[in-house]
Amino acid sequence: MEIIHILLGKANPERLNGVNKVVYNLATEQTKSGRDVQVWGISPNPVHDYPERNFVTRLFHARKFPFFIDAELRKAIVQHPGAVFHLHGGWVPVFSTLAALFTRHNIKYVLTPHGAYNRVAMLRSNYIKKIYFQLFEKQLLLNSYKVHSIGKSEVEGLNLICPKASSFLLPYGFDYGSATQDFCKNNQFTIGFVGRLDTHTKGLDLIINAFNQFHKVYNNSILWIIGDGAGRDYLESFILENKLKNVVLWGSKYAHERDELIGKMHVFVHPSRNEGLPTAVLEASSLGTAAIVSEATNLAEYIRDFHAGIAIENENISALNSAMELIHESWQYSNYQASSEGGKNLLSEVFAWNALVGKYDELYQ
Repeated sequence: MEIIHILLGKANPERLNGVNKVVYNLATEQTKSGRDVQVWGISPNPVHDYPERNFVTRLFHARKFPFFIDAELRKAIVQHPGAVFHLHGGWVPVFSTLAALFTRHNIKYVLTPHGAYNRVAMLRSNYIKKIYFQLFEKQLLLNSYKVHSIGKSEVEGLNLICPKASSFLLPYGFDYGSATQDFCKNNQFTIGFVGRLDTHTKGLDLIINAFNQFHKVYNNSILWIIGDGAGRDYLESFILENKLKNVVLWGSKYAHERDELIGKMHVFVHPSRNEGLPTAVLEASSLGTAAIVSEATNLAEYIRDFHAGIAIENENISALNSAMELIHESWQYSNYQASSEGGKNLLSEVFAWNALVGKYDELYQ
């Protein structure tokens, strides 16, 4: 069976884009295990400027009109009638056009929306999105062989908008072996976040408000925020207005430099309002850093079960502050190691790619 992944981008693991990282890791592990895999990227700059990889990558021009398919991509699809095509992303106009092409030629395709149908996102969907759904997205879902949901909130969201779609629940894997180095923790109690600086979605307002309260009591604490985006303006304004000290906005960091910063943190906070499955939390666990996550991350159940940190209810600054205090207390009294080990056990038992690759075959067969 030939598997062809299609995404916007180049599946470059060094980018902050989570979809690119997941596709890269999935294709890498599928190839390692003997599956016949290719990755096809749609990009405005189809130049092969990414690290070496073990799978074939083909790049196609992204057309200016988002529903149009590049002629070379159309031709390539027809030349692979026996393949299963795996689309990555939700609300992507070109995917609705691709789905129509697949259906005409009786080509099987599956879809991973990567959190796009999360229940919170769907409840907040606007009028334009609802019209778009009826015109394009609905048919894409109904004709999909399976729709791969990565968390319970996405299954719920999918059922809200298209209960007849064939849903398939399975989490991403994580490349646990590539980030196992232990770093010495920072001398100051360090709270950190890594990701796109989207104030509402990622809960940056919750993080900075909770830290403002926390730092008044524990003044030997520091907050590190790694990433870029529109939310940086909000953070800078909050810091200035509240005369908040001990906050570092690192900007984007990659590879070993990012891992080293995460490894030095004592707690990784991710109180997102809307997520698929945030791999940054798994990266933090692999580096021995305890996590505080909201229910909306789809990781809360795992974090609880493996004692890898603390799970809190959504949009609760008080609960976030209390969780910071609890982890600070465990750090002070030398009980922190349990959370560190719990995170690594979580990865090896639940998110190990070698255990999940076989389950992904069920998505295609």
